[in-house]
Amino acid sequence: MPVVLRYKGFRFFFYANEGDPMEPPHIHIREGGIEAKFWLQPEVRLARNDGFNARTLRELIELVEVNRLRLEDAWNEYFS
Repeated sequence: MPVVLRYKGFRFFFYANEGDPMEPPHIHIREGGIEAKFWLQPEVRLARNDGFNARTLRELIELVEVNRLRLEDAWNEYFS
């Protein structure tokens, strides 16, 4: 599970075995036992939330948007 970014205790990562068929580019974010998943294309949007409150989700969406190219590049490099 490659970690692409760390910020304030959050780990931004994707799973190395993302399934068959491969899902579109996305990023998982975990802090403690809480995790969310965000699609990166065609725009950043929440795919799943397992415990973050609304305020934290807004912060995470902003972080994903700011770092979108970095996250997509890491995804493409790993899975190509």
